[in-house]
Amino acid sequence: MLKRRGYDPELSFAAFDADEIVAFTFNGTGTFNGLYTAYDTGTGTAKEYRGKGIAKEIFEYSIPYLKEAGIEQYLLEVLQNNAKAISVYQKLGFTITREFDCFRQKRNDINCVKSNELDLPIEVSPVEVASITHASGFSDFCPSWQNSLDSIVRAGADLVCLGAFAADELAGYCVFDPLTGDLSQIAVNRPFRRQKIASRLLAEMLKRTHSDIIKVLNVVPSCQPMKAFMNNSNLQPAGKQFEMILPL
Repeated sequence: MLKRRGYDPELSFAAFDADEIVAFTFNGTGTFNGLYTAYDTGTGTAKEYRGKGIAKEIFEYSIPYLKEAGIEQYLLEVLQNNAKAISVYQKLGFTITREFDCFRQKRNDINCVKSNELDLPIEVSPVEVASITHASGFSDFCPSWQNSLDSIVRAGADLVCLGAFAADELAGYCVFDPLTGDLSQIAVNRPFRRQKIASRLLAEMLKRTHSDIIKVLNVVPSCQPMKAFMNNSNLQPAGKQFEMILPL
């Protein structure tokens, strides 16, 4: 997870009591929307030290170091029902940039199309990440940090990429983690939509996934094709997040 999200130990910080870490923030770094960005990839505080403002203190301490390293913005995601954290972030200057829906389902309860039910002949096979770099236009929205192409490239062999081909043309693709069941991206080129290609890709993913739970994180609510796909596949809502950004 840390590799995929761009964990940067030189720009990550912790609070210590004597020689013991009592709170930390792991930051990832990379490019997001064209800007050099720090991303909160993990924050934690030991139970007995919570409620003392240590996480906020770590964040404020880190800002000069992030700026010195050329970071132009700080990005994070937070559950929408975590009102306390959202309030803290807003007081620090963060603004909500997007809303995300999250979905999950037991693999045996997911609805998938069978290959003989497809409206046109489709062949699904593993592809290199390079094969999907030109296919970013297949998606209807910009992926979140952890689902971005940069994150997929960082993950390397930890993720599986599948391409759906109509004749020799790439009609759709998906990218997933076979150990955790995390579906990072799934997209179909517009001329090939409404022909059950995404469902076929999902079925092929299930064959190659070891997890009993399938997760789809950070879907933009306004994306109607993705919402319809989640519903048709019986992937159930499992929480909502805000994406928040602080310009530096």
